[in-house]
Amino acid sequence: MNEYEIRDIALAPSGRQRIEWVRHNMPLLTGLKEKYGSLPESEKPFRGVRISLSIHLEPKTAYLCETLAAAGASMSVTGCNPLSTQDDTAAALADEGMRVYAIHGEDEADYFRHIEMALEHRPHIVIDDGGDLAACLHGKRPDLAEEVRGGGEETTTGILRLRALAADGRLKYPVVAVNDARCKHLFDNRYGTGQSVWDSILRNTNLIVASKTVVVAGYGWCGRGIALRASALGASVVVTEIDPVKAIEARMDGYQVMTMYAAAPLGDIFISATGCKDVIMLEHMALMKDRVILANAGHFNVEVDVKGLEEKAERSYEARGNIMAYVLPGGKTVHVMAEGRLVNIAAADGHPAEIMDMSFAVQFLSALYIQRHHRELPKNVVDVSAEIDTLIAEHKLAAWGVEIDKLTPEQERYLSSWEL
Repeated sequence: MNEYEIRDIALAPSGRQRIEWVRHNMPLLTGLKEKYGSLPESEKPFRGVRISLSIHLEPKTAYLCETLAAAGASMSVTGCNPLSTQDDTAAALADEGMRVYAIHGEDEADYFRHIEMALEHRPHIVIDDGGDLAACLHGKRPDLAEEVRGGGEETTTGILRLRALAADGRLKYPVVAVNDARCKHLFDNRYGTGQSVWDSILRNTNLIVASKTVVVAGYGWCGRGIALRASALGASVVVTEIDPVKAIEARMDGYQVMTMYAAAPLGDIFISATGCKDVIMLEHMALMKDRVILANAGHFNVEVDVKGLEEKAERSYEARGNIMAYVLPGGKTVHVMAEGRLVNIAAADGHPAEIMDMSFAVQFLSALYIQRHHRELPKNVVDVSAEIDTLIAEHKLAAWGVEIDKLTPEQERYLSSWEL
C-alpha cells in the first residue's frame, strides 16, 4: 500500500506555513503536545497505538494529528468531505511521514476508497467527523473492527448514525460523543459555525447581508449561531423548525418562525443546518425569489435538493467561484453554494482556530480516555466525562488570562445538602 495518496507532495511548504499559523492560535493543543511530546518514548500514552482519523483535512486538523503523533500515535489520515480537503495541508502531513489519503475535489468513489485505505492501518482508535469511517468499518470492513478499542465522533449527524447502530445492537466498539461535550457544541457548533458560515457566504458572494431576509432551517446549536450572526449583520431572520420547543426558543430570541413553504417567498439567503435530508426542495425553490442564494451548513449534501435542481434546470453555469447558477423554466435563477455541501469548510476555511482548539482538545482527551479505559467501556455511545469538560474550560480561561470565583467549603456544603 502507498504511504500516501495526495495531490502533490511539493505543496508541503505551503501547508507547513498554514499549520504554523494555527499552532500559534491553539494553546490547548500546544499544551497537550508539549506535555506528552516531552515524555520518554516508553511513557507516551499512545505508544504503539494506531489511530485512523477522518476529519476535514485542513490546518487545524493537521495540528491535532501532529499532537496525537507527538504523544506516540501512529497516524493514518483522510478527509471527511471531498471539498474540504486542502491539498497543501495533506502534503505537509505526508511530508512528515504520516499515511495520508485525500485529494481536494475527488469523486465519491475515490473518497470512499481513501476511507478504506485509512482503515487498512488496522486502527486501535478511530476519530471521525460525520460517521463515514465508522460506517465503512461496520459495513464494508467489519473484519477490521475487531482491533478497534474505541472512537470519537464530533458531529451531531455522526452521533445520530452511531446511536442508531447502538440501538440495533450492532455498534462494535465504544464511541465517545465528542460533539455532546459542553466545550464542543456550545462553542464549536454555535460560535464556530455562526462565524464560519457567514465568512464563507461573505467572501464568496461579496454581497451585503444588512437589509436581506435570511432563512435558517433548524434551530439547534448550529442554527442558533447562524441566526445570531445574521441578525448582527443586519438581516431579518426567519427560522424554520420541526421541534416545537426549539421553535419557541427561536421566537423568544426575536426571530420569525414559520414553515419552509411560508418562508420560501420571503428569503434572500437560505441556510440549512438540520442534519436531516430533503429540507429545501424543488417545490420550495419554485416559490423563491429570482437569484436567491441557497447554502447548506449540515454535514452531508442531502439538505438542499441539488440533484432535483440539476434535472429541472434548463441550463446551469458557474456564477462565481463556489457558486453554481441554475436557470429554471420561466427564467428564475437559483444559486447554490459549494454544491450543497458543508458551505463553511467546502467554500472557506472552516471554524476559527481558537474554536477548534477546544473541540480538538476534547478529541485528544477523549482518545486518551479510550486508550486508558476501553476494557471497561460498553459497546455504546458514551458521554465525555465532566472532568474533561472542566479541564478544557479551565485551561481556555487561563490562556485568556481570565480568573473566576471558586466555591468556599461552606458554599459547597450548602449546595450539596438538603438541610436548611
